[in-house]
Amino acid sequence: MSYHFSKTIQLEFDAAIAKVTDELKKEGFGILTEIDMQAALKTKLGVDFRPYKILGACNPPFAHKAVSAEPHIGTMLPCNVVVQEHAPGRVEVSAVDPAASMMAISNAALGDLAGEVGEKLKRVIEAL
Repeated sequence: MSYHFSKTIQLEFDAAIAKVTDELKKEGFGILTEIDMQAALKTKLGVDFRPYKILGACNPPFAHKAVSAEPHIGTMLPCNVVVQEHAPGRVEVSAVDPAASMMAISNAALGDLAGEVGEKLKRVIEAL
């Protein structure tokens, strides 16, 4: 089982971020965090790195159900979506597979929930 869903698309990096954000909204997700790895690595290590952002996506109703069922699940939230440029105009988008993440937790209530969230994230990736 893979731990992510991925798709490579033909868009400029900033346009890909906007498209991913829009598709996430359609599935009820908002972006809580945006980590610019390219900028962080340049600032902290002085190294050049390709455009690479980690979007922390949250679907509030599902997040509420998850933390109600498992009080420590917050260590695995939000759902990360990575947008990285491999070449100008060629961007890969990857979303975490919540079902793979939940395999580490012994809580049956999270299995169905992870499956539902995973289906939403798959639809986001497929819609790109």
